Amino acid sequence: MWLLQLIAGLLSLGLATALPADAGRASSVTTVTIVRGHGYELEEHDVQTSDGYILTMHRIPYSKNTGDDGPRPVVFLMHGLLCSSSDWVLGGPHSGLAYLLSEEGYDVWMGNARGNTYSKKHATKSPLLQPFWNFEWHDIGIYDLPAMMDYVLYRTGVDQLTYVGHSQGTTSFFVLNSMIPRFKSRIRSAHLLAPVAWMEHMESPLATVGGPLLGQPNAFVELFGSAEFLPNTQLMNLFGAILCNDEAISQFMCTNTLFLLGGWNSPYINETMLPEIMATTPAGCSVNQIFHYLQEYNSGYFRQFDYGKTRNKKEYSSKTPPEYDVEGIEVPTYLYYSDNDYFASLIDVDRLRYTMNPSALRSAYRLPQEKWNHIDFLWGLNVKEILYDRVIDDINNA
Repeated sequence: MWLLQLIAGLLSLGLATALPADAGRASSVTTVTIVRGHGYELEEHDVQTSDGYILTMHRIPYSKNTGDDGPRPVVFLMHGLLCSSSDWVLGGPHSGLAYLLSEEGYDVWMGNARGNTYSKKHATKSPLLQPFWNFEWHDIGIYDLPAMMDYVLYRTGVDQLTYVGHSQGTTSFFVLNSMIPRFKSRIRSAHLLAPVAWMEHMESPLATVGGPLLGQPNAFVELFGSAEFLPNTQLMNLFGAILCNDEAISQFMCTNTLFLLGGWNSPYINETMLPEIMATTPAGCSVNQIFHYLQEYNSGYFRQFDYGKTRNKKEYSSKTPPEYDVEGIEVPTYLYYSDNDYFASLIDVDRLRYTMNPSALRSAYRLPQEKWNHIDFLWGLNVKEILYDRVIDDINNA
């Protein structure tokens, strides 16, 4: 998304005097405004992690069509890299997974990882300073997910929840269940969209360019890792509203940038949603999250962050980082993947499938749509019929 920010920056001086009447409409696009705008109840809940980060979760407790009809089974949705809880509701009641699950009778909770738009607070650290950003997706797996899910289980009084993750939301699931086995009894089933673990065959041109330098320990990574990456800004909101709407001749730039990030030439991109997508995405993260993924690409391993031999010895008592024990995960797991995914390549997903415990891997569904890409799992045209109906059926029958 940094390409979009660059273009937006170059155009910003002209935007101030050339805004259409509705240019600011996307600036107020948040999970709260989206969900309440469709007439659904929406709650915000804050939880503090054991290392001090204050995370905001969003909850749709019941369907607007039924009202408060009593206790419901719980589903927890976790977003991907540079994303947020908005992912699950941007598509509206007819294609947003959060609404579909609500209509199916679930109590729907949506997590937000540290550092994104909704989770930029800490008990003692300021997001304006570098120490706040000294984290990566391993920390989301061992701190954020436990804090959020424990809160959800306590608040709802249920013994188990269903987990749904996309992209980094799948990576953090593997981290959690490799490092904290107690959650095997707290997660009824896991449904992983575009699962990301091993990334050696990632086809993104961004990885091809950045991997050799940034995918290994060096002074640059050490110096710039603990910094904010692509926060959501008012300028990006305006950029999305003006340059990505259906009437804009510049809409192709938005579409091509999404293709660059998620997989090329998808016919499923919902261009009408682009202003809202750009108003909420990117939602920000730490640079270290990017560096850790590039390490996965560069090394061919699915393992903890590589600090270099000297610091690794101090952190892990080993010169190399420990690998995540995917084979030992016992949570019933369902995978959903596709051919045209730049981040979760078929070869890497196959390695994940073959590594997982056969008793835990309940299903691995390869979408028949050959051009379905990484972003389409969230916002693709006809995503309900192509994917979500199956996901919901799997959840109901898990």
